[in-house]
Amino acid sequence: MDSTAGLEPLATFCGNCNCGCPQLFVDPSAPAERRVVLTDDFGQRVQMSADQFASLLEEAKAGKLDGAAAS
Repeated sequence: MDSTAGLEPLATFCGNCNCGCPQLFVDPSAPAERRVVLTDDFGQRVQMSADQFASLLEEAKAGKLDGAAAS
């Protein structure tokens, strides 16, 4: 069974191959606190609220995640 069935895709990170790149989805049928879904190329997923995702975006825009991308 496809673990992303019923999810609305928002973004694919990488996308230069067919290796199952990390993806960002919205799950319209999930409770509000689990509506945003981030999957990785190992089949794992993180679910969060829109507010939590907005906080993540704010931190990224402020440069607080730049060190993680440099490694």
